[in-house]
Amino acid sequence: MRANKEITLGLYLARAGYHEGAWRDPSVPTDGGIDIDHYVALARLAENAAFHFIFIADHQGIIDDHAVLSRVSRSEGFEPITLLSALSSRTRDIGLVATATTTYYQPYHLARLFASLDHLSKGRAAWNIVTSAMTPEAQNFGEERLPDHDKRYARANEFVEIVKGLWDTWQDDAFVRNKDTGIYADTAKLHVLNHRGDYFSVRGPLNIARPPQGYPVLVQAGASNAGIAFAAEVAEVVFTAEPWLYNGKRFYANLKQRARALGRDDDQLLIMPGIVPIVGKTKQEASEKLQKLRSDTHIDVQIGAADLWLGSVTDLRSIDLDTLVPETLPQTNAIQSRQKLLIDLAARQKFTWRQLIQFISDSKGHLMVVGTPEEIADAMIETFDQQAADGFNVLSATAPGGLKEFVELVVPELRRRGRFRSKYSGQTLRENLGLERPANRFTHGSLGHH
Repeated sequence: MRANKEITLGLYLARAGYHEGAWRDPSVPTDGGIDIDHYVALARLAENAAFHFIFIADHQGIIDDHAVLSRVSRSEGFEPITLLSALSSRTRDIGLVATATTTYYQPYHLARLFASLDHLSKGRAAWNIVTSAMTPEAQNFGEERLPDHDKRYARANEFVEIVKGLWDTWQDDAFVRNKDTGIYADTAKLHVLNHRGDYFSVRGPLNIARPPQGYPVLVQAGASNAGIAFAAEVAEVVFTAEPWLYNGKRFYANLKQRARALGRDDDQLLIMPGIVPIVGKTKQEASEKLQKLRSDTHIDVQIGAADLWLGSVTDLRSIDLDTLVPETLPQTNAIQSRQKLLIDLAARQKFTWRQLIQFISDSKGHLMVVGTPEEIADAMIETFDQQAADGFNVLSATAPGGLKEFVELVVPELRRRGRFRSKYSGQTLRENLGLERPANRFTHGSLGHH
């Protein structure tokens, strides 16, 4: 049994909420995607409830097809690091997780951006490391199609190593800034990376002091074979989709065991599946909220979402939606783990295409709990106690409405049962998550390798 009985909580910050129909909800601001005050209000709701972090997902471009584009709200929104930089000055304690792709950035750019965010926020930055998984992203960067799935991960591995090396450019006490002697920086404590690898050649050094956290917290969200190997080695927080307790326990045990085999401690890798809570004073009231969201979601939008998450390998607009979903689909070069999860789920539930499309539109494959605060707390605690999660990324179906209900009704229930904290425990995100601050590789007896 783990020592800590408290659940870790992140808020997935979606401009309108996680449900496809959320933007039509009366509580949701119509221009929330580009309204900084809307994001500030959401971040403060989460911070006042002592959430560990806010999490921003991202793609490099518009990923919806034209039939869907006119009916979804996600094609207007801020670039994550820009947004979190703004939020860093209007929040004090909450962690700031930005998604950034290793496929279409350069390591030097990202090392500098995240070091800056960590300094701006006084040690609250985290990087959600992804490889781009949607073809329209490739076409914004001079490519017709994405690089092969495993090749994207090989590149990501090298990318992360370089970024960490750049963050180690300066030792923690390299900047002496002594006006009397005229010495600003002790260059004996400066280290040039001189990286030459399969994908990148990066000299360094980085033109900013080492981040307050050493490295911003490293978050990862892939669960394919390549994704799990990458997470076991690199990730400190893993965001996963797991609607089944049995599968969640298996994923959790497998990932922890693989990290242990690499010499890592269990508590230095937090597994945080997504949860979509729809809260009602009664189960009936919660169900009615879900029905309303469904009725606000056009069938084209539902099909479009299903097509994306199933990897764009079938033409869903031309099949009979009342036939059973087949047991296999062609393998995708997009998000392989999510495609497999959804197809396995459809087989287990004997879903028709219409039922699967509905399920994806509601939750994208995450655990969805529609019920009273007690029922939602029960589901979270069971998942935690059965060792299928160290915490959750809360995907509120609507924002701010759904988030307010979670904060006002579910959080107090978790606290009553001794399962969630009431205040921040540390200064930095690492301290709040119980993660160690990494030593600088150049001062750690490994000078010979560089």
